[in-house]
Amino acid sequence: MKKVVPLVFTFLFFSIVSKAQPIAAASFSADSEFSKKGLFESSEVLDITMTGDFRKILNNREGEAKYYPVTLTYADENNNPSSILIKVKTRGHFRRERSNCSFPPLLLSFPVASADSSFFPKASSLKLVMPCSGQEFIVHEWLVYQLYNLITPQSFRARLVRVNLSDLKNKKMTSPVYAILLEDEKQMAKRNNMLLVKRKIKPQQTVAEPFLRTAVFEYLIGNTDWSVEFLQNIKLIAADSLAKPVAVPYDFDLSGIVNSPYAKPAPELELNSVRQRRYRGYCIKDLSLFDSTIVFYNRLKPAIYNLYSNCTLIDEKYKKATLEFLDQFYAIINDQKKMQKEFAYPCNPRGTGNVIIKGLRED
Repeated sequence: MKKVVPLVFTFLFFSIVSKAQPIAAASFSADSEFSKKGLFESSEVLDITMTGDFRKILNNREGEAKYYPVTLTYADENNNPSSILIKVKTRGHFRRERSNCSFPPLLLSFPVASADSSFFPKASSLKLVMPCSGQEFIVHEWLVYQLYNLITPQSFRARLVRVNLSDLKNKKMTSPVYAILLEDEKQMAKRNNMLLVKRKIKPQQTVAEPFLRTAVFEYLIGNTDWSVEFLQNIKLIAADSLAKPVAVPYDFDLSGIVNSPYAKPAPELELNSVRQRRYRGYCIKDLSLFDSTIVFYNRLKPAIYNLYSNCTLIDEKYKKATLEFLDQFYAIINDQKKMQKEFAYPCNPRGTGNVIIKGLRED
């Protein structure tokens, strides 16, 4: 889906340094338990520093991205600096474009040599989601990953980090910014005793109950930027190559609950904003099939509300707006008429429930 944002950012690394805003360190404690747990088994904010030729790395916005050597430094179990030599390159499409985002997303490649570290995974790659137009939206998106982790372990785990970028040549360092380390897709599948599959399927061909939970989750957060058929922000995992797959969503920056300033719904959906929900599942005429899914979300309600109510990394204004956004969701799923209108929408031949968004359709 093509997204156009009227933002202009400078090309040079020192300009990015000057734009980075400092963030409070109150959310991180030196005696973090991350050293006793795996990378994704703690909700503590992790401080990391990456040192390399970041003038070149951050300006690598067009064409095929090139890997650069980078030293990643973090605190070990004794709170002493520990370093790993990795490779880093830019990635993505929309967020990689200079006109859209101040920082491009990065891909961190960990070599087999990192086997001496029990913290970072060896021989794998981790996505690092950098701030696009404000690091508060990174925290908002990280919370959505936490929310989906509440729904199912068949989900991507995410770690909120506070990252410093240090440039080797000009010796300049950015102010710390929030970013998200995202679990490797193969490791996510392996953790669930499943395999990644990439075959072409319709959403009706996925396992039914997990799909309904996923589709209702996307509705809950106000996200329409996803598709099973076109693998748009969806990965498929299955017990084996012949089994029905499960859809695993990721990339939630265009959702209403994140409410990033550049987020706009696709014109084909005829929505006014991403805060306006639209159910994007397939047509199900017998809505009683949603019954167990609605029961599931009602049972999960306290945990979902607590996730936002207890988070110290978001301001009160966003917290209040998000709780109201959740109130709207629960008012709909617990009202038979409202639920009928919303979840039967894909069956409306005059609606946009099943419209294919421009850019996803294969030529």
